[in-house]
Amino acid sequence: MVAASNHNLPIASLQAQALSQQLCQLIQQKIKNAGGWISFAEFMQMALYTPGLGYYAGGAQKFGKDGDFVTAPEITPLFAQTLSLQAAQILAAGDANILELGAGTGKLAVDLLLELKHLDALPAQYFILEVSAYLRQVQRETCQARLPQYLYKKLVWLNELPKKFNGLVLGNEVLDAIPVHIVHKTQVGWRERGVGFNSKLNEFIWQDAPLTQPNLVEHLPQDLISHLPENYITEVNPAAVALVRSLCETLATGAILLIDYGFGAAEYYHPQRNQGTLMCHYQQLAHDNPLTLVGLQDITAHIDFTSIAMLCEVASMRLAGYVNQAQFLINCGILTILAQYSPQDVQYIKLAAAAQNLLSPAEMGELFKVICLTKNIDAPLIGFAQGDKSHTL
Repeated sequence: MVAASNHNLPIASLQAQALSQQLCQLIQQKIKNAGGWISFAEFMQMALYTPGLGYYAGGAQKFGKDGDFVTAPEITPLFAQTLSLQAAQILAAGDANILELGAGTGKLAVDLLLELKHLDALPAQYFILEVSAYLRQVQRETCQARLPQYLYKKLVWLNELPKKFNGLVLGNEVLDAIPVHIVHKTQVGWRERGVGFNSKLNEFIWQDAPLTQPNLVEHLPQDLISHLPENYITEVNPAAVALVRSLCETLATGAILLIDYGFGAAEYYHPQRNQGTLMCHYQQLAHDNPLTLVGLQDITAHIDFTSIAMLCEVASMRLAGYVNQAQFLINCGILTILAQYSPQDVQYIKLAAAAQNLLSPAEMGELFKVICLTKNIDAPLIGFAQGDKSHTL
């Protein structure tokens, strides 16, 4: 039993603390009802998605410089402008749609539709699958305010995946927010690291227990984990793999394009990455303690892109490419778009600074990866023309 570490984080407002306390009480009750322990996946699910109280289900601002973290679409419309060129190529198959998973504030949907109109490559419809009622309302308000009516009418919000889909499935920073299990390699084998509650200290604590699913570790690459040292901690995300598998089954013709931070399996399960990849974001600060500020902070885990690529073997898909974000945007023509502006133009200066953020290895350029799975599309995709690292998966 290990207590969570403390961090020097900003103090939440009294109102936010009160909402967090309500959520903590619900989680404490769930722990009590479960006999004193729940999996981290259950804790993360409640912390992020409990209606009205979870991080993505409450009303606090999350995205942008005034929120807890910044996503690429929030930084600059240049992201969507570049991405639209890859989207247009995929949509050219005809009678094609876009399905965006977890659309944030709706800004990417707005910018993409406007750019695709400019390219004369609009989708038949633009679907958004959003689990948060709060974010769904934010998306509606953003799209209504910024789109002409004829484009807004293309938007359809979904509660579940369609039975059949043609076109582009797009997920930008979606898989990292899917609840993960945590496993811990000990002297007696793999254990599951979950969450308990210490009533004397009045805080949530890390606590190991037998695996909640006997096959949980089977989701990991056996050739890599067999050599890991004792006390190695990592994440398992069967829910993310299951979601992408469902997308593969739904897709009739088109592509699944996923942008997120992560690694291939060999890097993800490297012996030196012995504390896993969990990361939290609160008021633009990153730290590794998910057991504090419950409901008030984002909780994420990096993606094992090898597990996504392997779905091609069982879902009649083709791995169309895997590159870092910088290479993808360069392949799609971000530098050409920038070159259309004069270096003396104020707009150019703003866009160049934003491009630096998107492309720099020290910012988003290297950590973020782009992977694409296609079905019944054989033509090479422009976003993966150079620098494809599919062989590393």
